[in-house]
Amino acid sequence: MPQPSAKSNFTYKPLYIQVKEGLVGYLIDGTWQPGQLIPSEIELARQTGVSQGTVRKALDAMTAEHLLIRRQGRGTYVAVPEESQILFRYYRMRPDRGEHSFPTSTILSSNVQKANDLECRALNLNTGDDIICILRIRKIGGTPILTETIALPVSRFDGFAELDVIPNNVYQLYSERWGITVARASERLKAVLSNASDAGLLGCETAAPLLQISRVAYDLEDKPVELRLSRCLTDQFHYQVDLN
Repeated sequence: MPQPSAKSNFTYKPLYIQVKEGLVGYLIDGTWQPGQLIPSEIELARQTGVSQGTVRKALDAMTAEHLLIRRQGRGTYVAVPEESQILFRYYRMRPDRGEHSFPTSTILSSNVQKANDLECRALNLNTGDDIICILRIRKIGGTPILTETIALPVSRFDGFAELDVIPNNVYQLYSERWGITVARASERLKAVLSNASDAGLLGCETAAPLLQISRVAYDLEDKPVELRLSRCLTDQFHYQVDLN
């Protein structure tokens, strides 16, 4: 990794941010794999030519972003989605009553098709590019609460269409199979009415109120990797965001 420099002609970044960006590069290029034990702070300080304190701040920032996991007495590891609490980090639907739990998923269909205009814009694709389109229903305690349509660029997920099983935690699959780590997501929320398809899948009346969540997920290089459209029942659930 190139040694960071605190000098810049136009902008200034704190040294630990420069170190962090260099270390994130190890995740991007696959030098550091999910679940891997990374070198010690002392070794990273030697490699980067900065103080151990600067390296610690960089690692703390990566830990706060759920990219690394610190294990007391064992060292620091590259996070995998399950360990980094990515399940609840990106799932914001909460029950109005009772304990918060993560829904199970049932795949209804998975096929390759041409990206539409919305998918092209969201995923930076060209007209005529292929996407993998996944439709699944998500349940809690056997009760349907939302439907999801997931669009993935075929160019980034070679072989996805041949999978026999698509797991509940697809972000972990992206990381382990294709080395794609979801680093952030942007969501847009909108109140909509259910259509006939929603009613059939969710067991609600047609024209029932739903919450529609449109999410674009981005990788460590801030490139879009997934477009997800969720349509959620809200009679017993709500969307929750904690602001700091």
